[in-house]
Amino acid sequence: MNNDAILNRLKSQFSLDKAYAKVLVVGLGKTGMSVAYYFRQLGIKFAVVDSRDKPALNDELLEKMPDVPVFTGGFDEQLFELASHIVVSPGLSMQEPVIQQALARGVIALSDIDLLACSVNKPIVAITGSNGKSTVTTLLGEMAKADSVKVATGGNLGTPALDLISDEIELYILELSSFQLERTTQLNAAVGTVLNISEDHLDRYSSMDDYITQKRNIFTGDGVMVINADDTEVMKMQEASREVITFGLDHSADYHIKQTENGPFLAFKEKKILAVNELAILGRHNQANALAALALAKVVKISEKAMCDALKHYKGLRHRMQFVADINGVRWVNDSKATNIGACIAALQSFEGKKIILIAGGDAKGANMSELLPSIIEKVQTILVIGKDADLIKQAVNDLVPVVEVGTLKKAVKKAKKIADVGDIVLLSPACASIDQFENYKERGQCFASEVKALM
Repeated sequence: MNNDAILNRLKSQFSLDKAYAKVLVVGLGKTGMSVAYYFRQLGIKFAVVDSRDKPALNDELLEKMPDVPVFTGGFDEQLFELASHIVVSPGLSMQEPVIQQALARGVIALSDIDLLACSVNKPIVAITGSNGKSTVTTLLGEMAKADSVKVATGGNLGTPALDLISDEIELYILELSSFQLERTTQLNAAVGTVLNISEDHLDRYSSMDDYITQKRNIFTGDGVMVINADDTEVMKMQEASREVITFGLDHSADYHIKQTENGPFLAFKEKKILAVNELAILGRHNQANALAALALAKVVKISEKAMCDALKHYKGLRHRMQFVADINGVRWVNDSKATNIGACIAALQSFEGKKIILIAGGDAKGANMSELLPSIIEKVQTILVIGKDADLIKQAVNDLVPVVEVGTLKKAVKKAKKIADVGDIVLLSPACASIDQFENYKERGQCFASEVKALM
């Protein structure tokens, strides 16, 4: 799509007229920088504001666009008063007082996802959920590549959405967080899915209902809805006027696990697609992820052969149920990406027996840790708790399983080595965010892997 067509869409849908608009980009992280490049390419004038004294990408912006006004060190109300449109990065809450005041004055809020939707005329697949969205996004991308489709994947995962735009791309696959969806109104994806719902980001939202409402925004428009039949909250999102495809481990879903005399198969209705034992990713939660990817792939007309080829070869993401080492008969598994309760439960349920030494803790983001208890009682022999909300886990467990407060991940690895026996699994699956002690979950996972390898 050429620039004139994009500008016409922006004017039509958002009253964003290149000649008159006063656009304020709020936040200079990866998303904010991608928005800056986008507006620069279209010739739309804008300014940037960030509450930090020196955002990480400040120097890049000044070097690439020295004429762009940049305001740091706080949110000046006068800037927001002058704006006709604001683009707020997902890391910032829309409840910031200056943002709420701007919206009350009639300032139009945009998201980078809205801007992408106005700028491409190729199908968009939109994927969200409390857990599994990165796996499904990446897996679907691999399916598309196996079918020789020119595909771009990104959004919340990897490349910012606006940096994906290219005339060569035939399919866009976006992982979207609730933070992105809460400010997105124009998506209208060809197919979208909410993989599951569990407690997350309750430090940002007033209630679970508020969180669920933001997730539901992925179904804005009239595209196909892919629905998790095993999740009651997701099932409530169905719309009678829309095409709906269901997936789930139960045989009642369109895409399901079919039990046969030759073992379980991924199946569509009565048709077998691939034996579960041929999947390269392990665990029942990944069987559900595979079913979701199959449903999405069917809508965008990826061949079944390409789907199966990808399923046989895709080994999953780093820091998500990643095998690190087997040391003297003890397996060490890095699931640092389990930043909420649902992800930790899925990890625990992937293992048989009660052989797990669980390392958990960090920033609980307001979640109720007692939801972990049934899986902990069933699967865990000892918990080593770390981070600022370690006490929340200890209180929830209430001595039903031994809990040891170790404080740091390094100390947790050393303690696990002392207490683990042959056949045990040491699982880092924190059920919490990492920001109390680490830059992100990747740094936490890398720290874990380094400490484990130091034991060898």
